[in-house]
Amino acid sequence: MLFWKKKSKPQETTESVSIDRENIPQHIAVIMDGNGRWAKKRNLPRIAGHKEGMSTVKRIAIAADELGVKAMTLYAFSTENWKRPTEEVSFLMKLPGDFFGTFMPELQERNMKIQLIGFIDELPESTKQVVLKAVEDTKDNTGMVLTFALNYGSRAEIIEATKALANEVKSGEISVEDINDEVFASKLQTSFLGNLQDPDLMIRTSGEVRLSNFLLWQLAYSEYYFTDIFWPDFSEEDLHKAILTYQGRHRRYGGLA
Repeated sequence: MLFWKKKSKPQETTESVSIDRENIPQHIAVIMDGNGRWAKKRNLPRIAGHKEGMSTVKRIAIAADELGVKAMTLYAFSTENWKRPTEEVSFLMKLPGDFFGTFMPELQERNMKIQLIGFIDELPESTKQVVLKAVEDTKDNTGMVLTFALNYGSRAEIIEATKALANEVKSGEISVEDINDEVFASKLQTSFLGNLQDPDLMIRTSGEVRLSNFLLWQLAYSEYYFTDIFWPDFSEEDLHKAILTYQGRHRRYGGLA
């Protein structure tokens, strides 16, 4: 149960809240937004914001793991992000190497399992090799699944899933009547998560209030949490606030409480 501990002050009070450890979202998805604006606010190049955001990934992943979150999916690079300046895209393609080169020992120590969604074959070969090696190196780990969405777009994912089912119908492997939510979800890129495939909580930073082509099918009944905080400034305390907001909601899935 939640409890509120109030500090005695003559006027306003600062409240600290305890998270209900029995009601932790099992899968948290994050749209990590605001790196460029964080840098601009400090008169730094946009790439400085992306570098700082990389450190935030580590901090938040560890904080989630310590709370008992079983899966975290991070929107790292969308299919639309190729439209950004060449210099910025090139830097973003190097970040996975920096991230895993720096943090892999700690990820291994924490038994985290790295996974990927997105159209990985379209990434630069050096980036592709780095991320696939991270998946291979952690394939036997049994802790929190940390999934990076790289060159990912949900509409394209859904179209590919539809094509796969259409081919199975055409070949006679299944009938049209066999297709339901479960069958369709099995063709999505997140199917390796099994019953954790649909996030319980989606967090988006930087003040934007949209999904931006992220997990459109999987987020159908997720709880959404939007914050004005830029991703590099998103702290462990901010994660706790998002989870507390989640815990204060009633998930009815279209039914009645």
